Amino acid sequence: MAAAWALQFGCTLRACRLIAVLLLICLLPTGAAVAASQIDTFAFADEIQERRYRALIEEFRCPKCLNTNLAGSDAPIAQDLRKVVYRLVVTEGKRDQEVRDYLRARYGDFVLYDPPFNAQTWYVWLVPIGLGLLAVIVLLRLLRGARGEATMLDVQQQARLQEIVGEAQSSEPSPSQSADRK
Repeated sequence: MAAAWALQFGCTLRACRLIAVLLLICLLPTGAAVAASQIDTFAFADEIQERRYRALIEEFRCPKCLNTNLAGSDAPIAQDLRKVVYRLVVTEGKRDQEVRDYLRARYGDFVLYDPPFNAQTWYVWLVPIGLGLLAVIVLLRLLRGARGEATMLDVQQQARLQEIVGEAQSSEPSPSQSADRK
């Protein structure tokens, strides 16, 4: 079977074996990564608890990952934090705000995707607004400059322009000259 496939695609049996080994080597790490990722299985008393838990782990940012929430991260710290959120919601029966306060006290404002406006986070809120205003100002100045008055040429510049235009017109063959060449 392999020999027929090798002949059909114009390669030797040895080349086919080499390709198979290389594919196996390339695919081996992906299988290990899939096997290493875990799915959290927690028991909930009712669907409301499960929805609260899911909403909370989607609300918090993983301290190790950049821009990934706890629900989407496979980092060990994210797995630990999911267990903490589960413990706080199910076992201890804490409200959502108490869970937020607990994680914020322990990990700071970084774990919140929507950090509060205060003296430590003002730049997170104001820098994008300032950059947006700066972009609008630059854009308006560019547009205003593009609509400005046309620059008038003095007599010498107009004579030079006529020379250049005259040279360009004399160097191009006229339609009748190009027809004569054919």
